[in-house]
Amino acid sequence: MEVLMHEASSGQETNPTGEKIYNTVKEPVKETQENGRKNSTTRFMETNPADTVDIMFENISYKVSLGCRKGQKEILHGINGRLPSKRLIALMGPSGAGKSTLLDVLSGYRITGVTGNVHINGRVRQMNSFRKCSAYITQDDRLEPLLTTIENMRVAADLKLPTSIPRYEKETIIEEILVTLGLYEHMNTRAERLSGGQRKRLSIALELVNNPTVMFLDEPTTGLDSSSCTQVVNLLKLLARQGRTIICTIHQPSASIFQLFDLVYVIAKGECLYHGATSQLLPYLESIKVPCPMYHNPADYVIELSCGEYGEDKIPLLLSGSENGKNLRWFENPNTLIDANGLRALHPLKKNGGDNSLQATSLTHQIKILLGRGFLMSKRDTTLTHLRILVNIFVGLILSSVFVETGTDGSRVLDNYNLLFSILIHQLMTTMMLTVVTFPMQMSILLKEHFNRWYSLKAFYTATTLIDIPISILCCLIFTLIVYFITSQPLEITRFSMFFAINLLVVFIGQGIGLMIGAVCNVVNGTFIGPTLSVPLMMFSGFGVSLRDIPGYLKWGTYISCLRYGLEGFISAIYGYDRPVLACKEKTVGYCHYKYPSKFLSDIAMEGDQFWNDIMALITILIITRSTAYFLLKWKIISIR
Repeated sequence: MEVLMHEASSGQETNPTGEKIYNTVKEPVKETQENGRKNSTTRFMETNPADTVDIMFENISYKVSLGCRKGQKEILHGINGRLPSKRLIALMGPSGAGKSTLLDVLSGYRITGVTGNVHINGRVRQMNSFRKCSAYITQDDRLEPLLTTIENMRVAADLKLPTSIPRYEKETIIEEILVTLGLYEHMNTRAERLSGGQRKRLSIALELVNNPTVMFLDEPTTGLDSSSCTQVVNLLKLLARQGRTIICTIHQPSASIFQLFDLVYVIAKGECLYHGATSQLLPYLESIKVPCPMYHNPADYVIELSCGEYGEDKIPLLLSGSENGKNLRWFENPNTLIDANGLRALHPLKKNGGDNSLQATSLTHQIKILLGRGFLMSKRDTTLTHLRILVNIFVGLILSSVFVETGTDGSRVLDNYNLLFSILIHQLMTTMMLTVVTFPMQMSILLKEHFNRWYSLKAFYTATTLIDIPISILCCLIFTLIVYFITSQPLEITRFSMFFAINLLVVFIGQGIGLMIGAVCNVVNGTFIGPTLSVPLMMFSGFGVSLRDIPGYLKWGTYISCLRYGLEGFISAIYGYDRPVLACKEKTVGYCHYKYPSKFLSDIAMEGDQFWNDIMALITILIITRSTAYFLLKWKIISIR
């Protein structure tokens, strides 16, 4: 604790290595920087007393559906509580007690199925206003692994702080937070290479950028050793002393860590068994005739009691003593707690200036920052970028080696037809499955950052769509060049352009389908659903079974299959629009039937002049898939809450 305080104070005065940050600012004014540093320190390290948050909740119940015709299960049973400001508060209980659910309800992360009232400073919680002053930090560290500590912090600052704040002041804020959290020496380390404790502190640092007055943390000590646990809890206590309300779930802390908390809220089976100061837990247990044995960790003992290890009859005693959270007598100096009327007088309503937006910056600014982050990660991502380029080169060479010079040989038209369909399958499946596998990994980060008001869903989806365009075009162009020229397709710029356009549209549609699947499915389910959906698309493409031979009651499938329009577009580009008679290079063939492209088009029941109709159909499918993916993503976010 003293080390952290010493580091924080030293960061406020002078920092001899701080010039590494300030050198990135063009033409800085030294005096202005120093003033900005002092103002930022005052604003950030201490919270205005008028901005502190006192939380009260009454009769909170939460029910979850068990499925079709199975009814509902009640997780929380009308619990109550008071969470004052400037306190480090622990929500404790055995596994399955409902402590994470309570944290979700109090933070607003979970609203469906919740009944009861949550009051902020004596007033009924207004969700949008509350979310602007609070932050939720999940149990798993949802960080961008390919970005360094300072890059993650700069993205957070650019998204969470108004654009009116100058760059040097943002850098000052970032430096102060990193120094306070002991991350300054690791500012150039990628998040994936940080230790568990450092990743946890970075998760906290990212949410401190806009100085929230309430912080919710789900199991912040999970997976950490005792030293890292102590560092994290000490840090949280320091933040609470600066005026914040810090609420975190914790499973079973050691005695030394337990003593660092100011208040404890013990929950079991969705009911409150103790609500009061840490120092008052032992007197409380003695008052209800279940004293803690000597030399026994009080945290362990109260968890054992709540699990029924000392008899199920002890749980009603604890519940009666706490009155399901209504009893506040076990707080330190409970008479000094301000009632709802006093809190309303102490915290008058503020005008919001007509700004109802949850995000601190405009939509265009959010897209700009997300694009910058996305391009930087794409450059470093070996799967999405480097491996993707290599795969397209490899597959292009393999296909070309099998179908060498089929494009100009009248005796190998059917082989070339097989090649065209193989190209479609490659372009659709590889891009779709790559998106299905990688997009769910982004979902967890999206849920955290979107809930904490970093950016809107529109900004995220727009940036995600735009980021992949350059690499998609590059991969598609490399693959097309390799296949087109090695297989000797017609050397006409118009036909090459038509061929490339169909390729590119199929790639984009594959990504759209992958986004649709990835938005609602996890990786395991997505890798099953993706290929399954591809089978009917292939069946209705006109390959194998010509379009004229498909039964009438299945004709509708040909109008929604992107592979049908892709294959028809390829045929138009290669054999349509009055292509001249082909030379037959196979000497053993007495009669070369398909040297006339028109005969081939007739046999496969395709016309050679439908290219622009196919382009319009593919563009329509692309718009539908991308729009559907957005609405599915929006539905997923809403349904989780």
